[in-house]
Amino acid sequence: MKKLIFTLLLASSLIVSAQEEEKKSFTLSGSVDTYFRGNISGGNFDTAPGSSFANNPGFSLGMINLIASYEGEKVGFVADMVYGPRGADAVFNSVGNSSSIVNQLYAYWNVSEKVTITLGNFNTFLGYEVISPSANFNYSTSYLFSYGPFSHTGIKADFDLGGDTSLMLAVMNPTDFTEFNPNGSYAFGAQLGFSGQYVNFLYDQGAFEIDFTGGFDVSETFFLGVNAAYFSGDDAPGFYGAALYPQIATSDSFKIGLRAEYFVEDGDFGAIGTGVADSSVFATTLTGNYSIGSLTIIPELRLDSASEPAFVGDKSLSSFLLAAVYSF
Repeated sequence: MKKLIFTLLLASSLIVSAQEEEKKSFTLSGSVDTYFRGNISGGNFDTAPGSSFANNPGFSLGMINLIASYEGEKVGFVADMVYGPRGADAVFNSVGNSSSIVNQLYAYWNVSEKVTITLGNFNTFLGYEVISPSANFNYSTSYLFSYGPFSHTGIKADFDLGGDTSLMLAVMNPTDFTEFNPNGSYAFGAQLGFSGQYVNFLYDQGAFEIDFTGGFDVSETFFLGVNAAYFSGDDAPGFYGAALYPQIATSDSFKIGLRAEYFVEDGDFGAIGTGVADSSVFATTLTGNYSIGSLTIIPELRLDSASEPAFVGDKSLSSFLLAAVYSF
């Protein structure tokens, strides 16, 4: 009888332990990427488009991205580290390189099934694209993404309103100041989502940005992504533009897509590089994604055509890129 009771107690403790283990988990994930980029026509050898993350000539490094996350029943955290040229561009405003490898660092509390509060440094909620190349279809990034904010530090609350509707409200440091607040002012953000379509708003020290990000499954093999944004500041240059992302899956392992973007500087914002106010650029990027297990090979043809000379005396620049992204 004692042996039977002991066995039952042991079994029950194992069941309880197993149930507890199901409620919390620790994961380590990330990616490694590298690429080659060369110009076909326009500009010099090292001339590059005016967007971020894939601008170096010849064979170049992207970054290593390590994401440690803990998910409990009520609480959790994410520690997202980046290292390499792409990572350095993503965290460009870290003071004295003290946080130069921290892409995201936040903790969260699931207050209820409908409300989550997050505190710390998190990537921006604006825009169609993200910093990690493993989460983008195109390897090079758009002008809209490159000149919107990359990350914020603050507190945000996410609300599940039911019926595929969500709301996010945030109070944050001034844009791109991810380590501390330099002047005592704060930025305010909001996001309203419905069935995968999002309207985003950011107000920061007299400047504001409104952004729409979404996408539609036209068929089982055809997806159309959409991004549009307008940024304006008090007595400061701004920008506006739109981009379409049609993508077709030809097989389980290969997809092909196009990014067609029109971007305008409202004043001399400095993004395109013409030095002329109210410049514009139309950029088309044809990208393939070929998956071999966890490795994705990404060939890319890109043509940037500006209204004024932006590429060392030329109005247009065509380039070829071949990237490899390994996700784990």
